Amino acid sequence: MAVSGGGPHGDGAPVATGRTPRARAWQENLREYALEVRGSVRDGERGPLLVVAGLIVICVVFQALDDKFLSPRNLSNLGVDIVGTGLVAVGIVFVLLIREIDLSVGSVSGLAGAAFAVLNVNHGVPEWLAVIVAVVAGTAVGAFHGFFFAWLGVPAFVVTLAGLLVWNGLTLYLLGASGTINIDEEGLVASLTSRHFDADVAAYAVAAVGTAGYLLTVRRRRSRHRAAGMPYRPMGEIWLRTALLAVVSFAAAHTLNRFQGLPLALLIFLVVLVVSDYVLRRTRYGRRVYALGGGVEAARRAGIGVERVRVAMFMVSGTLAAVGGLFVASGLTSASPTTARAAGSGMLLINAIAAAVIGGTSLFGGRGSPWSVLLGVLVIQSIASGMGLLGVEDAVQFMITGGVLLAAVAADALSRRVETRRGRP
Repeated sequence: MAVSGGGPHGDGAPVATGRTPRARAWQENLREYALEVRGSVRDGERGPLLVVAGLIVICVVFQALDDKFLSPRNLSNLGVDIVGTGLVAVGIVFVLLIREIDLSVGSVSGLAGAAFAVLNVNHGVPEWLAVIVAVVAGTAVGAFHGFFFAWLGVPAFVVTLAGLLVWNGLTLYLLGASGTINIDEEGLVASLTSRHFDADVAAYAVAAVGTAGYLLTVRRRRSRHRAAGMPYRPMGEIWLRTALLAVVSFAAAHTLNRFQGLPLALLIFLVVLVVSDYVLRRTRYGRRVYALGGGVEAARRAGIGVERVRVAMFMVSGTLAAVGGLFVASGLTSASPTTARAAGSGMLLINAIAAAVIGGTSLFGGRGSPWSVLLGVLVIQSIASGMGLLGVEDAVQFMITGGVLLAAVAADALSRRVETRRGRP
């Protein structure tokens, strides 16, 4: 029951409402967050909410058409299938952040898989050593591209387009005209996509650690911003985000446990996302990357070694492309001219770029994060999985994927236009 606050009714004195101050603060925080989200959407700013909404629509549509889409088996397979393309896409994010593009990642992925197979199967090199050589080869290719771009001034588009052709040709040369090489199905690389942690505690532990880690990280950032007098997130928003993350994480863990448990490939992918995000958002080097994406001359005047950062980003892209190529070879348990041509012809490249851009990484540089890849690659692979269950031909899948990519790029361009009109760079 409401009680007057010690003055005549209507004198402006506070009135008790029966709600505690904490409850009122929660309500105000959530109201502010809702207004902020609504304003962002109205102004044309993209965010994960739109991608999540699109992903939900995709799941609902395909589940209505085929009830196997959301089955534990299909979702577990989906969790493995996203890893190869997702790792390549994370490398693409690093390059996009500095306003450049790497068109060679598909060919580098194929080259890494072929190099591993040739060394291990044809020449008897131990698997662990063949893996190291394949990954280092990807790093070297990235450094090669970065050198021509950063130090010689050759446009990245031209350098990596030439690389697409050169490395795809080298892959075909290593494998031979009809030299399909089958890798050991019980070996190290094959286990990357076939190994599962069948103990229920593994998946639930990852969900718990991820949720707790997010909460601690965000609260620590809030405390630091508040102490420095900077804008900070209200606690209501933090708890809401944490609760949503916990629901999604534990639901995913429960679903995976209903099939074969937590896939090793998915765990590795999540670790790569966490490490990559930490490097970009929590280190001085990561801040230099974003600064370079904001403007080359401004970054140079701030004392940033532009050439070194550029070379490093292409090295990261080449390295992750090679790692992604090993996961692709693992899923196929082979390396062949057919898969090499498919990678070099552009499908892996297009899917990786689409995953990064659909997830929210800008083609104009300076905006995005590795976590955007997770949402983007889920959209791409969910479409592929749903189409596969329905028996739809590849041509239709390509058109749908292309349409989704065009919509994401158009939204990115619209967001940039809105920001420019508002006076933001």
